[in-house]
Amino acid sequence: MKSTRRIQLLAVTTGLLAATAFALPSASQAAGAAKATPEAATSLAAHLGADRTAGTYYDSATKSTVVNVTDKATADAVRAAGATPRLVTHSAAQLAKAGDLTKAADIAGTAWSVDPRTNTLEVSADSRVTAAQLAALTKSTAAYGDAVHITRVSGTFSKLLSGGDPILTTQWRCSVGFNVRSGSTYYFLTAGHCTQGYPDYYTSSGSYIGPTVGTSFPGNDYGIVRYDTSVAHDGTVGSQDITSAANAFVGESVKRRGSTTGIHSGTVQALNATVNYGADGIVSGLIKTNVCAEPGDSGGSLYDGTKAIGLTSGGSGNCSSGGTTYFQPVTEALSAYGVSVY
Repeated sequence: MKSTRRIQLLAVTTGLLAATAFALPSASQAAGAAKATPEAATSLAAHLGADRTAGTYYDSATKSTVVNVTDKATADAVRAAGATPRLVTHSAAQLAKAGDLTKAADIAGTAWSVDPRTNTLEVSADSRVTAAQLAALTKSTAAYGDAVHITRVSGTFSKLLSGGDPILTTQWRCSVGFNVRSGSTYYFLTAGHCTQGYPDYYTSSGSYIGPTVGTSFPGNDYGIVRYDTSVAHDGTVGSQDITSAANAFVGESVKRRGSTTGIHSGTVQALNATVNYGADGIVSGLIKTNVCAEPGDSGGSLYDGTKAIGLTSGGSGNCSSGGTTYFQPVTEALSAYGVSVY
């Protein structure tokens, strides 16, 4: 969110009801099979297909990677690959169709994503969504029954303008995401709604940082700013050294750093979330978390130890009462601009 003008972002957070999912009687790994990593489980689910699987997540209690499946044959394949299968009612393909109906409703102030732990599509509506709009959304997804869970959230979804240090234009404040480079040229990544219009950026003391050289919003939410050769920078987020980038996984413990609220922690709740920011457009492919954020934190860093994970996009709530925050996956931005963390 921009700290000088609070832009209301219409987002539908998917509030997925727990479907009739249950663990398979024998959910242990096949003898001799190596434990599958979250990344490997995600690739496995994609290979098996959206009709046979329904997402993956990391279970911190059992320290295992779970793959939701819709039939026993697929469960056997998952177990053989070293992951834990879990039989669920709704496939990824079915939940995706429910999400398409939510997107087609085009209601500002809504956000949605699939929660693999409850096997439901979670849809959230902020305070700007009217009772009539909520009723229409409920009716349009009624055919999917308990596969869709719609809930109200306090406040409004808004963009979070302002690795975490403050950066300013003449109109708003955002946060540095991650410092990156291409050869001997250095840049930083931030949110795309921070780089609209290709503004120049300055420090809070007024010193010149550099120009915006790339931006993508809506649809995506990332942008890139080139450092002036006189500006000092390093590859850290606060005191945390960042050495690589990775994709998030559901259940992952993460931290966020922003120029308004500093460092806060939480967990990844869903991937491929969509937020309808209303007049500002729709952003898809986001990481949903229960980490709080406030205006000015936009563009800031989401990370897991030394791994860069995401760039702060928007959300609802605050760091006093808690909230939901969405992040642009950083790997997509790195690929788009041909840069790497250091």
